[in-house]
Amino acid sequence: MEWFAGGVTLPKGFLASGVAAGIKKVKKDLALIYSEVPAAAAGVFTTNRVKAAPLLVTAARLARGVAQAVVVNSGNANACTGEEGYADAVAMARLAAAVMELPEELVLVSSTGVIGQRLPLGKIAAALPAAAAALGVAGHAAAAEAILTTDTVTKEAAVRFSVGGCTCAVGGMAKGSGMIHPNMATMLAFITTDVAIEAELLRRALKEAVDASFNMITVDGDTSTNDMVVVLANGMAGNPKLTAAGPAYADFVAALTAVCTELAKKIARDGEGATRLIEVRVTGARTLADARLAARAIAGSNLVKAAVFGRDANWGRILCAAGYSGAAFDPAKVAIFIGAEQVAAGGAGLPFSEERASRELEQDPVVITVDFNEGAAAAVAWGCDLTYDYVRINASYRT
Repeated sequence: MEWFAGGVTLPKGFLASGVAAGIKKVKKDLALIYSEVPAAAAGVFTTNRVKAAPLLVTAARLARGVAQAVVVNSGNANACTGEEGYADAVAMARLAAAVMELPEELVLVSSTGVIGQRLPLGKIAAALPAAAAALGVAGHAAAAEAILTTDTVTKEAAVRFSVGGCTCAVGGMAKGSGMIHPNMATMLAFITTDVAIEAELLRRALKEAVDASFNMITVDGDTSTNDMVVVLANGMAGNPKLTAAGPAYADFVAALTAVCTELAKKIARDGEGATRLIEVRVTGARTLADARLAARAIAGSNLVKAAVFGRDANWGRILCAAGYSGAAFDPAKVAIFIGAEQVAAGGAGLPFSEERASRELEQDPVVITVDFNEGAAAAVAWGCDLTYDYVRINASYRT
């Protein structure tokens, strides 16, 4: 497996574009992803009971397991907009289908931005012809830019790998900076692959990849109304169709997970107001579920995040977060490391160098390791420090 540039257009047969429709004042805000042929498709969605209209439309269409295009807007979430909002989401997909000359049911739709406002369909309709005309392999960067909200950077990742003697690829783009928490958040991710695979097996692979990546990041503890991860697999690599048995499927899951993990880490690093990525490694757990619970709780603790920002080696906050996570462990066996500096053993503090620990907390990423010393299971979660700028950004989000 090798990393390449190209995002969603690295896999064969995928094109993308991004244009300014005027939903936002000055930036690109409308993106298209297009496959030259219908593709197997799968998705995972927010656990929030309040779900945005585009998410409902896309989830219903993905039940068929096939799609050929995705249209995405930023600047307006089309959430909490009632029956009119649902009709707007359907219309947005229909308009995109018309300009790309596709059956309407093969177009998925996604939105992100301010909640509670009607979608400006007129602006979208006016911009879609230009977006369709701009579709190309080089359009991945513009598409990645067009889906951003408070993000400060675009987020793309792509790999190539071999399946059955065929060169295959997985590429993706994502957005997310605030309202990020495990089990999905205010994040969108769109993954493409030219691997040949049935939709049901693709769903299984996506869930496995998301559980190890997007569901292991947190910024602020908020889970939003619009978040989704969608994957399209168009089979244009020409590989023998994957089955659940054998190394080829495992290789595909590894590539898919690698792309999802890279995008997830980029989201966490770009958390609103953040200055550093936090990587929490929990080892020696009894079960994977215990390791994941503890890692997510530590990465999501506002006290831990604030301590990282202040370069304060307050290891008690780390152990406290593990304790309320729901993970099963014996506190008297726990060892804690901040970078290379061990700060606790046997559930109690050790003499350590505050100066060395502070230097470790200046690194990017800041690595926190918690060893339960009870088993062989391990997990990693990612978050970011909590800074003054987080409040500044979110105090004026609508203005």
